Amino acid sequence: MNYSSELKKIVTSQYVYSAIRITLATVLPCLVLSHFGILKEYFLFPLGTSFVALTDQPGPFIRRRNSLAFAIFCFVFVASIASLVKGIIPLVLVEIIAFGMFFSLIGVYGQRLAAVGSLALVVLAIFVDGHLTGANIVKSLLIFAAGCTWFLLIFLVVTTIQPYKLASQMIGENYLQLAEFLKIKANFYQKNPDFDKLYSQVITKQIEIKNLQEETRETVFKTRTIVNESTTISRLLMLMFLNSMDLHEKLMTSESDYKKLQESFEETGILVKIRDYLNILSDEISNIGIALQSSTRARAIHNIDLEFQELNIQYFELRNRQMTSETLENFMILRQIMMRIHEITREIQEIYKVFSQNVKLAKSLSTGLDLKKFLPNQEKINFKVLKSNISLTSSHFRHAVRVTIALLLGYLFSFMPFLEIGHTYWILITIIAIQKPAYSITKQRNLLRFYGTVTGAVIAYGVLYFIEVNAVLFTILLVSMVLCFTFLKAKYFWAVLFMTIYIFLSFNFLNPGNINIIFKDRIVDTVIAGIIAFGVSYTILPVWEHTQNLDLMKKSAEANLTYFHSVMSKFLNDKYSLEEYKVRRKNAIISLANLSDNFQRMISDPKNQQKKLEVVHQFVTTSHLITAYTASLSQYAKKDQVYTEIDAESWTKKIESEMNQVSVLLNGGKISEALKMESRIEPEDSSLEDLILKRKKEIMENEFYDRRDPDKISRLTELKNIHDVLELIYDVAKEQRKVIEKYRNEETTLPQS
Repeated sequence: MNYSSELKKIVTSQYVYSAIRITLATVLPCLVLSHFGILKEYFLFPLGTSFVALTDQPGPFIRRRNSLAFAIFCFVFVASIASLVKGIIPLVLVEIIAFGMFFSLIGVYGQRLAAVGSLALVVLAIFVDGHLTGANIVKSLLIFAAGCTWFLLIFLVVTTIQPYKLASQMIGENYLQLAEFLKIKANFYQKNPDFDKLYSQVITKQIEIKNLQEETRETVFKTRTIVNESTTISRLLMLMFLNSMDLHEKLMTSESDYKKLQESFEETGILVKIRDYLNILSDEISNIGIALQSSTRARAIHNIDLEFQELNIQYFELRNRQMTSETLENFMILRQIMMRIHEITREIQEIYKVFSQNVKLAKSLSTGLDLKKFLPNQEKINFKVLKSNISLTSSHFRHAVRVTIALLLGYLFSFMPFLEIGHTYWILITIIAIQKPAYSITKQRNLLRFYGTVTGAVIAYGVLYFIEVNAVLFTILLVSMVLCFTFLKAKYFWAVLFMTIYIFLSFNFLNPGNINIIFKDRIVDTVIAGIIAFGVSYTILPVWEHTQNLDLMKKSAEANLTYFHSVMSKFLNDKYSLEEYKVRRKNAIISLANLSDNFQRMISDPKNQQKKLEVVHQFVTTSHLITAYTASLSQYAKKDQVYTEIDAESWTKKIESEMNQVSVLLNGGKISEALKMESRIEPEDSSLEDLILKRKKEIMENEFYDRRDPDKISRLTELKNIHDVLELIYDVAKEQRKVIEKYRNEETTLPQS
């Protein structure tokens, strides 16, 4: 592992950048207030700052600004109501029900407002018992509102000074994810690969890439300064993002029949050399991502021309030694892989050229695409959307009910005299942090929260016990805050661990000498909240992942069908639209990622709720292969060549009949005889077979030529690979149809989503 590169990835990421901004925005007022000896009196100021800061999600400037303003209004309103009704138990219960339902339900409008809703409930938890507001409620609320507004001002200043920073960091993170994706793909070429494990890793990484691409697409396409400005940097960033999408497809086209490849070439050593070269390309992609995150120019760290040349020499020498009429077709597969690797190499070299800040390249950017079609779907902010989700059939409504009941139980538990709970809000905050719409995520967060809290509490206790120098304690507090906010999105255990440390240190500065009480309360409250959250998630209107399988499988099957048809339209000489193709490619990848994500969550559900787990797993795997093989086929559709030797019409009918059968079965229909007949069509690729026989005869008669042009590939090899990919797609589609037949046969009624 290159530790220097890994450190650069973290240090230059948007998460560290955001964490430092939040920490400074929170700590600087604390230092000023502490200097004047009024930190305790004005503690609500930095508290408000940190709450608003945590709602700032990546995205377009306007959306971020509006959500921050909305968060300030919600937080101050909630704090005001909570302060006014404190101590009046019936009103507090009504308050918890009203706010619990509303702020959980606004998650229907997307992750941004879901974050605002969660933090609004945290504000409710903080103010519910009134211990922070004191006697002068108006003064306390004004201080809290000022702290909230303080972060909005910082946000406006920072985004004005660095308008492109977030977009650049997010695009950079896309490249880093693609680099990791390529490293996984490289492992298919190692000796004795674990195919099941690698396919699982590929699917997991696809989910991460899809989620990140959705966030980045919105940030880049919806930020007018990025899309419409004619400045070099805005155009270059757009070009870099579009190139990352094309690079992702090229990485997907490297899908092959790896088992057959290993059987044919495992002993030759060429596959290990391919793996080593792909790892070099992965390092280059990672280097580009780091440079984008840090807003510096990227320079190649390897001479990839020389490295690729050496790989080609090794390939051609192996070809000269071992290619015979019997091994011809195997070498055709390997030659195609070499060409795909060459295309990835050229793509990376082109990206480096763009990164050279070539103004001509930037000004020539004209996608010809309607960028609105590539934006993620967003719920419109209107009351009808909210109203339509007030139903037990809505997963959002069910989640809101669970959150509200859990908060009520947590609040009532705090009155139990035998528990001796000193901080009601810690139970409520922990419930809010753990309780998620999916049971699997709630279960996972429950464990991570407990482990992180206990570990962090032990470390903090040790720090406070052995260290008495305030300067050292303050430095640890700052570092803990930065690390907490850095890991909050991706590494929840570490985020909770460092959060616990900085909370302990913060309370120690405010009220020294109470470490034992804080330690006990923190552990006890976390355990109580965890039990409540887990119990409510399991028993109160749970939404199990298997109930969503059918709908997601339908969408994936339909998206794969339209994606395949879009690619085959070029072979059929139909009207071929690049924009339509890219939209369908995006939809296929998103549908596949959503299905895969749902399956992975289902694995964490209780055993009795893992319905048809093996069948769904097979469907996910076959869907992934269809998407990947279609991407492989798409590279030929982009060429200005006609492949008359391929019976494209018959192949299209044959494959689409299998895909249509899958859709029919998923929708509860009966397969027609016409579809079954089309599936039995035998494509007439006889001319291709004749060409292969002719080539084998030439080799047997020693008419073998050592052609060493890595930029060219014989037409016969292209035809053979098109034929092989079409066969692979058909075989996988047929296997998927059998999987769904098994799915239908095992139950009389499919689960409804």
